[in-house]
Amino acid sequence: MAAIEPLWTPDALAAAVGGTLIGAPARAIGGVSIDTRTLQPGDVFFAIRGDNSDGHAYVGMAADRGAALSVVERDRVGTLPEGAALLAVDDVLGALQAAGRAARGRTRARIVGVTGSVGKTTTKEALLLALGADGPTHASAASYNNHWGVPLSLARMPASSAYGVFELGMNHAGEIEPLVKMVRPHVAVITTIEPVHIAQFPNVEAIADAKAEIFTGVEPGGAAVLNRDNPHFERLAAAARAAGIQNIVGFGEAADAQARLVCVKLQAQSSTANADIMGETVSFKIGLPGRHIVQNALAVLAAARLVGADLCLAAMALSSLGPPPGRGVRTTLGVKGGFATLIDESYNANPASMRAALAVLGTAPVEGRGRRLAVLGDMLELGPRGEAMHADIAPAAASADLVFCAGPLMRALWEALPENRRGAWAPDARALLPLVAERLRGGDVVMVKGSNGSRMGPLARALVERFPAAVAERAETPE
Repeated sequence: MAAIEPLWTPDALAAAVGGTLIGAPARAIGGVSIDTRTLQPGDVFFAIRGDNSDGHAYVGMAADRGAALSVVERDRVGTLPEGAALLAVDDVLGALQAAGRAARGRTRARIVGVTGSVGKTTTKEALLLALGADGPTHASAASYNNHWGVPLSLARMPASSAYGVFELGMNHAGEIEPLVKMVRPHVAVITTIEPVHIAQFPNVEAIADAKAEIFTGVEPGGAAVLNRDNPHFERLAAAARAAGIQNIVGFGEAADAQARLVCVKLQAQSSTANADIMGETVSFKIGLPGRHIVQNALAVLAAARLVGADLCLAAMALSSLGPPPGRGVRTTLGVKGGFATLIDESYNANPASMRAALAVLGTAPVEGRGRRLAVLGDMLELGPRGEAMHADIAPAAASADLVFCAGPLMRALWEALPENRRGAWAPDARALLPLVAERLRGGDVVMVKGSNGSRMGPLARALVERFPAAVAERAETPE
């Protein structure tokens, strides 16, 4: 059996980051870590200074856990535990970025970069499946899409990868450009443009312009895949052409979309669709519910074709797509009178993703006297129109039989609802929890969603802890 090629050797990493090796590092590096809690033996540990902690304080722990070596600042070497293998650099975050650029430079992989106001992570995961069916594929973990997440993901990419998929995020203008110039994608995907983080922008057009920064790093001869159904398509297409990109592929239901949805059947936990992908007819099933998921699957298939992957294999792989944490994971709850289903959409929220989640709730089957319950927290960073944008969710919330709201902004939605669909309102998620818990009954489907700052994730986890499925199971078992 052939030996497994190491991700890095200490000498190669030192050359990539311009560092000095100290001590006796392991001969091979198997992974890259910035967190000793998840560090595996053989990983290199980058001791990054964060907002709340300094990685240098954990160098000893990294060594104890089997780190191959730790990347540290030169002027901190004398303060670190003796005997630890070190790679001394001027700046640790700068070294991680240099390692990312070096990893990108040494591979012949075809690269896809993904951004957009919503749907980035799910689209990235779908691309990982689709391209992985054709060859070894590396992708960003979780939502590692910022100034440390992107270089970390790049530094973890094996040189032998056939494909790479990287998510690029931003809260402000100017953040995507330095990231995409590290990633240098062959295909840039923008899922959609919506008023997300609008508090940091004068208007939605400015958000489109910030997302269009992704075009500045596309490799010569590369392509852009854009949402043809979005009103900002032409603005994005013009920005792509200005960046020298000639191959622009629109996806959606529009008649002139090159990746066009022909027909779709939406189901409670999946969807099936027929599409025309750049002249090739494709039928596929996707293992997540929602029209928005199908829409982004068109972008996935277009990107797969553009990087030269087998389109049939890519389409078949989409049936295995599952929800990332906090983005639609379903859990059975043991409640009074039987079982309920929790749909955890608590990772984050904005008006577009909130409407999409409520639409999915509307397709979820209930049993017996069960109801559809929406448990919603504030959508943050919406600027001065925040209250109005919450109230505007009321028509979409008609998919729920009862709506529970947490937070001062959600008060506007609460007041816009008809009285017969008002479940409860509370000032925060913690106060809302008991009000939701006392109303749950067998057959219900409850969907939880809100911005991270609204703390709906802990509410969802508390429901799982409070209502373990086994309790209802025992209650229904005859003695």
